[in-house]
Amino acid sequence: MNSFPEPSPLVQQVVAAFLPDGALARIDDQFRTREGQADMAIAVAETVEQGGVLVVEAGTGVGKTFSYLVPAILSGERVLVSTATKTLQDQLFQRDLPHLVQALGVPLRTALLKGRSSYLCLHRLDAARQSAEDVDPFVARGLAKVEQWSQATCTGDLAELPGLDERSPVIPLVTSTRDNCLGAQCPKLRSCHVNTARRDALAADLVVVNHHLFFADLAVRESGIAELLPTVRVAIFDEAHQLNETGVQFLGMQFSTGQLQDFARDLLGAGLSYARGMADWPEASKAIERSARELRLSLGSAAPGARLRWYGSAPEGASPSGWEDAMRTIDRACQEALTVLETCMEMAPDLQRLHERGLELQRKAAHFAKDCSAGAVRWADAGVQLRMVESPLDIASAVRTRLLRLPPHAQETSMAQFIETSEPGERPRAWIFTSATLGDEPQLRWFTEPCGLEGEAKVLQVSSPFDYAAQAALYVPAWLPRPADPGHAAALARLCADAAERLGGRTLVLTTTLRALRTIGDALRQYFDAGGAIEVLVQGEWPKRRLMERFRAGSNNDGGRGCVLVASASFWEGVDVPGDALQLVVIDKLPFPPPHDPLVEARSQRLEQAGRSAFRDYSVPEAAVALKQGAGRLIRRETDRGILVVGDIRLTTMPYGRRLLAALPPMRRLDSDDAFYAELESLTTPSTTDPYCA
Repeated sequence: MNSFPEPSPLVQQVVAAFLPDGALARIDDQFRTREGQADMAIAVAETVEQGGVLVVEAGTGVGKTFSYLVPAILSGERVLVSTATKTLQDQLFQRDLPHLVQALGVPLRTALLKGRSSYLCLHRLDAARQSAEDVDPFVARGLAKVEQWSQATCTGDLAELPGLDERSPVIPLVTSTRDNCLGAQCPKLRSCHVNTARRDALAADLVVVNHHLFFADLAVRESGIAELLPTVRVAIFDEAHQLNETGVQFLGMQFSTGQLQDFARDLLGAGLSYARGMADWPEASKAIERSARELRLSLGSAAPGARLRWYGSAPEGASPSGWEDAMRTIDRACQEALTVLETCMEMAPDLQRLHERGLELQRKAAHFAKDCSAGAVRWADAGVQLRMVESPLDIASAVRTRLLRLPPHAQETSMAQFIETSEPGERPRAWIFTSATLGDEPQLRWFTEPCGLEGEAKVLQVSSPFDYAAQAALYVPAWLPRPADPGHAAALARLCADAAERLGGRTLVLTTTLRALRTIGDALRQYFDAGGAIEVLVQGEWPKRRLMERFRAGSNNDGGRGCVLVASASFWEGVDVPGDALQLVVIDKLPFPPPHDPLVEARSQRLEQAGRSAFRDYSVPEAAVALKQGAGRLIRRETDRGILVVGDIRLTTMPYGRRLLAALPPMRRLDSDDAFYAELESLTTPSTTDPYCA
């Protein structure tokens, strides 16, 4: 007779919480038991107790947030939860956590910790106030609004301030960075909002951070996550599919003309405030600004937003001699500023910090004047500012040596072997990684390999509870030109316009390039003139939050104007529009990684050198994950219905198309325009029998 071990107390508590009459159902009439959600929660609970690594792909609608929070709260352990964005942080901390803490009846101290740029810096607010006469009226009004709010806020979190655009020029004036923070020398240290948030985090049982802060802090070993991480046994990463791309941004080195311009601005302000007459501060500041401008101009006519490959002494498009001259000019301008600061930096902490910043800028300029480090890739991002980046190809090494604490360079050492060698009585840490999209095959190698978890992690895939065959349909128009054809974007725009007109808006168009975004957006605006029934929203013209608020309001049920939103980049994920405000998602073409991107090239070359296929093992999985993310915008609730259009015939004609189709949710296939338009018609016709037309 087979016998099974008795579930642990934590697992029993978790199972009980998810029962139809459990704690979650008692506090929320809308709660419904989902097998996949409970399965994931049990796996998380077991990992929390035993330690090790758990990777969970939980399809849309599973309710993964509750699946990891319930065992985290009930465990009694100190827990760190990291999310992809500050918006998700706020949602988790302000809505989900209080709801669950109340439901479970567990006394729990929680804390929210963001990066410096999210908090008001009282010292820099004082400095901005003193120089308010030098800023334009728009910025001055923004500063006045911040100052009024500063008298009432307890946290200093700028997310509390209504109407403050994340792109506002006021924000860098009233927040600190690692570069300009005065640290222990700051006259406002006792009332510093950043320090208060960090103290609260160190005293909390569960702390919510974001991936950017996690890796930025890990890279520079500041007091913050680096100080907090050793005190927690359980670390949970939600939206973990972003970890690798976020991590490589911070585990290398960056140097930008924006850093130089910030240094020049602060040099002028602090010099005139604390040492007026000691030096020609305007000239020292202008010299820094000129050097930054000359470096940007040395790239010539590089298109804004372009990522420039950099294999030799200069980025592509730049004259090597002109680039080297510009870098030498930066070094001289920084040295002149340092010489001036050395004569008076004892007069104020701000001047001492500026001297340290000048030395750091010189060091970075010297680094980028040399050849790229071995095992890294280097490129330049061209825009209004120029940003130079040198990064590792992935975060595998950092995860294994700095998080999992496996011995350096011991790639063959497994987590199991490492746990066996832990100190007697020491419980191994639990690492939990989850997202709706982590790969397109059972072992989720797309995620585990670049994150250094392959062979270490228990992998669990939990399917979405949605009935995609009843709720959604997929259409790939066979008549569309191929994406490489110049007429592709215009033809797709005509299809979008026709469909959106029939739906009364309710359409999200996701593009893979900014060029396609502009082409399709312009074509749709020509089709729907300014006074028409459909409003065309285009990414970049408003802040993302405002675009989404307008789009969600555009269901057109009340006779108002419907909306079409044309977007790219960040709108492929994290966009949640349940209900009938979104019933059609159009993806312009298969989202393969850009082949000439320096990071993509370097990763592809590494695979080819290892005898693997870069297309099969990198490009196709990347496209599959991105396609899943984009398709995931369509069905967000059990009652949603809609259509996904992929404007790329390669999905149904190329051999790799089968793999990409398999990565999509199991939607019904539409095989003709007639079927497509009939499906559109059904979305606008209420049904008395269809349960999804609630």
